[in-house]
Amino acid sequence: MKKPTSKIREELARLQEQLKQAETRDAERIGRIALKAGLGEIDIEDTDLQAAFEDVAKRFRGGKAGSVGKERAIAGMAGASETTPVGAGAAASQAGKA
Repeated sequence: MKKPTSKIREELARLQEQLKQAETRDAERIGRIALKAGLGEIDIEDTDLQAAFEDVAKRFRGGKAGSVGKERAIAGMAGASETTPVGAGAAASQAGKA
């Protein structure tokens, strides 16, 4: 039995709202982590920062994200009080410490 168009629209609107909420949660989580890593204090262009984040995403999609991420998180906590600004080239390595 086919769904009426109105039901499909309702379902689509509900799913779009769920997607918006999920994206907001993800953005807030990533934003908090980036601030803890000191990225809020770095003078860097958005495009350069996005490229660094893309590099981090590629690294963690490689299959060993669990163990590498935990090790880097522990190392990042040890140096969390350090807020020395870094250049654009080091942004990716600093992001991995969060």
